[in-house]
Amino acid sequence: MDFTVRPVRPEEYKRAGDLVAQAYLADGLLTFGEDDTYVHDLRDVPARARAKRAEVLVAVDGDGRPDGGLVLGSVTFVTAGSPYAELSGPGEGEFRMLAVASEARGRGVGEALVRACMDRARELEARRMVLSSAPDMTPAHRLYERLGFIRTPQRDWFPLPGFPLWAFVAEL
Repeated sequence: MDFTVRPVRPEEYKRAGDLVAQAYLADGLLTFGEDDTYVHDLRDVPARARAKRAEVLVAVDGDGRPDGGLVLGSVTFVTAGSPYAELSGPGEGEFRMLAVASEARGRGVGEALVRACMDRARELEARRMVLSSAPDMTPAHRLYERLGFIRTPQRDWFPLPGFPLWAFVAEL
C-alpha cells in the first residue's frame, strides 16, 4: 500500500467530513442532493463529536509530512450501543460512512479501510462485523462480498419510509 490507515486527527476533521459528503453526492447517494439532511451528518466529524463518540479512520497519502498528508478516504467504526450504531448488536462491530475520494479509487483504499474496521472489531473481541448499505451501492457490495460479508435480508431496515438499507454480516 502506498498510503496509511490511521485514526483521524483534529486538523483532518473538516477534510474527512467533506470527502465523505462529496463522495456520497458525486455517487448520487443522497436523494435531495446538497439539501439532503444526511449530508450534514456526513460532514459533521467534530461538531457532534463523531470523532469522540466513534472511531473515525482515514487513509492518508504521505502520512508523516508536515501537513499530515492527503486524506484519501474515511470510515466510521462503532460498536453496539454507540450513538452512531445502527445495526450492531452485542458482540458485533459496525462501520458506516465509508467513502473514498474519486481520485483515489482503484488503489485499494476502501478495502484497506474496511479491513482496518474488521481488525479493530477483532481487537475488541467482536464475533461479527455488520453494515448497512443502500441497494444501489453495487460497487461497495462487490467489495463487501469479496471480504466475506454475506447479504442478510432479515436484518434489512428502513431509516426513512421508502428508503431501505440492506444488511451485510461477516463472521470474524
